[in-house]
Amino acid sequence: MTAEDPRELSADDAIRAMLLLMPRVAARLKRVEIPERLRSFNLAPRHLSLLAYLLFDGPMLVSRLAARLEVAPTTVSLMVSDLSRQGVLERHPDPADGRRTVVTLTEEPETRAAIEGWLANGAHAWRKAFEPLSPAERALFVRTISTYENAALGGTDE
Repeated sequence: MTAEDPRELSADDAIRAMLLLMPRVAARLKRVEIPERLRSFNLAPRHLSLLAYLLFDGPMLVSRLAARLEVAPTTVSLMVSDLSRQGVLERHPDPADGRRTVVTLTEEPETRAAIEGWLANGAHAWRKAFEPLSPAERALFVRTISTYENAALGGTDE
């Protein structure tokens, strides 16, 4: 692939381009600094996804977070417990059913601002990438990346 903006690629050219692009993207993402306010929390990529769901979608039940993250509810409960102890998240009983737990981002201003700022950079980059695409093209891209992830991890075709 050249520096020009190709409108069409053969499957082999697209594969080559992605095999060259993905390691660069992954390396750059690994270098994104965690805000100083969040560094001591030992956040992993799975925490970033959990925080993103809570920031963009608001308070959520543990079971719903587990479904979205595609992990067991006990895994989310452990993550939430850890982040609650550190003051990143807050847990409250569900008003509709006290046996369930609703999880929210902390209301502590410095921590919340650090979370919002950290996630805003990625959201801005995705907004810029998706802006010229139609809704159908955006959906195709998301499905494509999801299919790639599944296949790269040894999943079966869906």
